[in-house]
Amino acid sequence: MKLHLANMAGLNVFTAYGDDYVAVNHEKHLKNLIVLPESIIPEWSTATVATLSTEDMQKLLELGTEIILLGTGNRLRFPAGPLMRPFAPAGIGLEIMDLRAACRTYNILAAEGRKVAAALLFD
Repeated sequence: MKLHLANMAGLNVFTAYGDDYVAVNHEKHLKNLIVLPESIIPEWSTATVATLSTEDMQKLLELGTEIILLGTGNRLRFPAGPLMRPFAPAGIGLEIMDLRAACRTYNILAAEGRKVAAALLFD
């Protein structure tokens, strides 16, 4: 699916996605990455949802965002509960969704000027 946005100049936005890729500003990515409005962190982890570690989640906590959208691949899967617990006390919203929903939601929040990150895990 191709996504069309207006007035997002200068921001990283998802411009397309498919079963095994996402495109950020028309550049295709095939591996786990974190997308923030001002930067991209490629290959932030080699994990899957089942193998996410405390260290992987710590990287997310240190991003300085108010909302993190964790895209879990082609279907919605939740990480282990203890991995998600540190986010609420830190005042960071952690939303779990499939990869496509994370891309769409990220674009909306970034357009609103929110401090958002999309952390994407590919199947």
